[in-house]
Amino acid sequence: MPIRLLIVDDHSVVRQGIISLLEDEEDIIIAGEASDGDQVAEMIEKVDPDLVLLDLTMPNMSGIEVLKHILPQYPKVNTLVFSMHNNTDYILSSAQNGASGYLLKDTGREEILSAIRSIYRGELYFHPAASSVIIKNLFKQINRIPEPKPEATDSEAGTVWKAISPREQQILKCLTEGMSSKEIADKFEISVNTVANQRASIMRKLNVKNTAELISLTLK
Repeated sequence: MPIRLLIVDDHSVVRQGIISLLEDEEDIIIAGEASDGDQVAEMIEKVDPDLVLLDLTMPNMSGIEVLKHILPQYPKVNTLVFSMHNNTDYILSSAQNGASGYLLKDTGREEILSAIRSIYRGELYFHPAASSVIIKNLFKQINRIPEPKPEATDSEAGTVWKAISPREQQILKCLTEGMSSKEIADKFEISVNTVANQRASIMRKLNVKNTAELISLTLK
């Protein structure tokens, strides 16, 4: 099945440029366009995209606000931020609010295609500059911790697992081991969509908004 892509950017020239770059790819369909963050929820309902290519600086609702307020309603829709900002705050906020990838607008065509296809397979794709920002921030957080937190008791650790079904426990275990949705689907001989549905169900039951929070909660 082709990857259904929704392009969200307030500049029509940018949207048309992306369409020109991608329209000849047999495995990608431009399912729709939006010029404002306010339109994203409506367009998701209308065109049912697999992936949203999302600008951050837009009028009315920004890309970060889209990540915070709209995409949690659609956990099966992945998001690739496509921004002119090589900025620590933007990068960290995007990652913390569930973006599956981050590219700069001067990125070449081949890397854009690689990012889209990787994210569709259930992987993350952050430009090296963005990855560096995230890793540096992680080390800063680690260095701020004065002493390790006490380990959770067996009863506390078991609470997370008791809240989900046996099959969801299997999926969650694979996620904590770093397996992609494609690898999980192959392991259990199910579709990638089924894995996405299971992951969304787990996140809903455990009241988390993205995979990073889910893994963090599980490893406490």
